[in-house]
This record gives sequence, structure tokens and C-alpha cells, in this order.
Amino acid sequence: MFNKEKFLALCNEWSKNTLMETLEIEYIDAGEDFLKAKMPVNSRVHQPMGLLHGGATVALAESVGSAASLMFINPEKQEVRGIEISANHLRSKREGTVYCTAKIIHKGASIHLWEIRIVDENDKLISLCKLSNMVLSRRER
Repeated sequence: MFNKEKFLALCNEWSKNTLMETLEIEYIDAGEDFLKAKMPVNSRVHQPMGLLHGGATVALAESVGSAASLMFINPEKQEVRGIEISANHLRSKREGTVYCTAKIIHKGASIHLWEIRIVDENDKLISLCKLSNMVLSRRER
């Protein structure tokens, strides 16, 4: 059975000392087919014009979509790799918070396909992304 609190704690713990920590991404909600996180929009994630950088937006989407695939694998025997991501940036954002929700579209044995919506505090769509993850057997390190 899916344990939301345990899964969120795992995602937030694994983010320490990574790009996710640098971008201040925090995982805040999860369900059987989705994962949600938030990220502050400030100078840390701005491009030179003072707007949310598309690369930071894509990093948020890939982080959440990749972490979401962990729900469907055995992390002791398998690992996930993002193999393709696309993003449509529809609205700009200067400050505040964005919320990112990854929902599973296809859950295969070796490929997971995620739709990832990034919205502002008023639920206005900022970016719409699609992420494909490959599920691999874990190798000895």
C-alpha cells in the first residue's frame, strides 16, 4: 500500500546536496498516480530579464517526473533515467511560487510517460511538459 508521508520524506531526503536543493524544490503531495512539488521563483531561478528561466522550469519538471517514477519501481533492484523531456512555456513568472504536478500517462515495465503541469499560486498554467523515463535494472557500483 502506498504511504504518502514516507514517499514524500524519501523524495525530500534524496534532494539534499543536489540541484533540487539548490533550486529549493520541496515535494509536498503525492498519490497513487501523481507527485507534486513547489519551487520559489526568485533571483536564483531568473534569467537576465528577471523572469523564471525555462531551464529551471524544465529542471523542476524532470526532477518531479523522475522522482514520481520511484513509486512504481523497486529502488533496491531498479533505477530510473529520464530519456526525453519537452516543455511548452506558456506564461512568464517573476516572483512567488510555482507548483509542479506529474501525473502518469503510461506505466509500462520499462517506460513511464508523465504529463507535468507547472502552475502559479492562482492555478494558471505556466508550463506544460512531457517526460519519458526508462526503468533500468540496478547495477552493482
